[in-house]
Amino acid sequence: MKNIKLIRVTNDYTQIKVQMETGISQSMLSKYETGELLPTVENLMILARFYNTSMDYLMDLTDEIKPYPPEKAK
Repeated sequence: MKNIKLIRVTNDYTQIKVQMETGISQSMLSKYETGELLPTVENLMILARFYNTSMDYLMDLTDEIKPYPPEKAK
């Protein structure tokens, strides 16, 4: 999961900084970045909101960093 690490490094954040801002432990972040462990949906949502991106980007399913536009009310 290269994009989880890439977006952190691009934003010049340490794993400890992300831990303090998101509540996700540094050891979990490390395992996500190395691919040792898949993030839970809940943690993906937290990280996507924190980085203002999509869960698809974090899971390397797209190279588009911008989040999806919000759905318009019907």
